[in-house]
Amino acid sequence: MAKQVKSGQTQASSSSTDLAPAAAELVKLLADPTRRRIFLLVLGREICNCELASALGVPQNLVSHHVAKLRQAGFVDEHPDPADGRWSHFTVQLEALQAAWEGLEAALHPSRLGERTPACRVRSTETLPGTRRDGARVGPKL
Repeated sequence: MAKQVKSGQTQASSSSTDLAPAAAELVKLLADPTRRRIFLLVLGREICNCELASALGVPQNLVSHHVAKLRQAGFVDEHPDPADGRWSHFTVQLEALQAAWEGLEAALHPSRLGERTPACRVRSTETLPGTRRDGARVGPKL
């Protein structure tokens, strides 16, 4: 069943070799340490851009740059401060976060861990011409 993410991406079932689009986008965005810290602060509560800059010790223009990336992807909502329109407040967009979380869980859930014998180990146990099963060479001694 497909889900619509705020950014317009469709959340499809995760394949065994890749993340669902919303999950992949969130992982990509959170790879940047400053953006990850911003997102975690916004996740904790509604927060103002001046509070983000102060908490992280970074300039407000850098906060704005990173928040813009999170907003464009649909993971953060922005609205003006009701008392002072110069300040912006940010909240996490719950539906987008939920879609990303479901994609991550589907792809990375521990129940997906499986056992297998690596192909190189399988090949090494096959009998090759001139070798025994234990891999020792056979034939005339030189």
